[in-house]
Amino acid sequence: MPLLYVRKEVFVWLEQGKKKVDVRKGKGRRGDFAVFQCGPHILRLKIMRRESGKLNEIVRSDNYRQVIPSAACLEDAIEYFQNLYVTCGGIFTAYHFE
Repeated sequence: MPLLYVRKEVFVWLEQGKKKVDVRKGKGRRGDFAVFQCGPHILRLKIMRRESGKLNEIVRSDNYRQVIPSAACLEDAIEYFQNLYVTCGGIFTAYHFE
C-alpha cells in the first residue's frame, strides 16, 4: 500500500473526486490501495490500474484534466510536473482511481 505525500491542492482534488489519476516519478509501488497524506489528513483510494512510461506517454490530451484538474491545456499539465521535478526524463507511473 503506497503512502504518497501530496500538496493541499492535490489532496482537495482527490477528496472531491476531480483528480482520477495520480502520476509519480519512478516505478509503480505494490498494493491495491494508495494512501495520500497532507499534514494530518489521510485519504485512502482503491487503485484500479497502473500505467508506466515516459511523462508524455502518461499525461496525454485525453486525460490531462484527470491528472491536473486546474490545467487549461496539456502544456499546463506538463509544466506542473516540470515545476515539481528537477528533470522529467525517465519512467513515471500513473495510478488510476475510481
